[in-house]
Amino acid sequence: MNVVSEANLHLRDRSIGAILVDGGRLSLGDAERILRLQKETGLRFGEAAINLGLLSEQDIQQALACQFDYPYLIKREHENEISAELVAAYEPFGRHVESLRGLRSQLLLRWFTGESERKTLAVVSPGRGEGRSYLAANLAVVFSQLGEHTLLIDADIRNPRQHALFHLDNRVGLTTILSGRATIDAIRRIPSFMDLSVLAAGPQPPNPQELLLRPLFAKLLEELAHEFDVIILDTPAGDASADAQTIAIRASGAVVLARNNLTSVPACRRLVKSLVDAGVVVVGSVFNDPPRSAKLSR
Repeated sequence: MNVVSEANLHLRDRSIGAILVDGGRLSLGDAERILRLQKETGLRFGEAAINLGLLSEQDIQQALACQFDYPYLIKREHENEISAELVAAYEPFGRHVESLRGLRSQLLLRWFTGESERKTLAVVSPGRGEGRSYLAANLAVVFSQLGEHTLLIDADIRNPRQHALFHLDNRVGLTTILSGRATIDAIRRIPSFMDLSVLAAGPQPPNPQELLLRPLFAKLLEELAHEFDVIILDTPAGDASADAQTIAIRASGAVVLARNNLTSVPACRRLVKSLVDAGVVVVGSVFNDPPRSAKLSR
């Protein structure tokens, strides 16, 4: 966990109005108008500002996020850096992201308890299009927002997506590390989230399964467990190859994702059985029912 800096403590002590003025969202004159209305009506600062038409709800939420040192992006300013699919980055106060935070809390209780052997988790599902990359990326964001030093690894080296979601160069990544052509310097820090780093998949090799079976993969994860609090692995579809099982074995733990009207119950059961038989701890399952919230269950 990161120690709260003196600068962040100072930021938390500042008022919402001061944050908005310093950020150029509000003039001093308008701030005074808001304060007058606030005094006359007893409204909160944000409510008074919205009533006067000077600020939007999003402006207020952004200021609150700054005050409480909670990373949060405005889509129009960052959509060229981070995909809009990362709802945890852009809509942290929405119902769907609230469900992601609930999922985060359950994972902290069930799996991420601080021991080095419980720092890595694979996100798996039977088929394509069930939301593994989406869930892995947004989970990584919400863990980083909590102050957990978080690493997201795109281990779906056949059909990688994380480099596109975070607008990263995919010429180096997991595959170049496992083939001995790169080091952990290939890990990229995400500037908008001080506690989030991403390791892209890298170029697709001719031998994905053999690369993932190399002892270097296990050694890499062991080394990274000393550097990060939370490591989340995106994986390929479980029915497509043995890659997902291999990755989950390396991680030791997995959360199984099923999507409503897409994932078949027999396919999900087969995947869970194969993981358990291989010694993987199935931490829980996530039922993805867009646009409803996802829930973790055993």
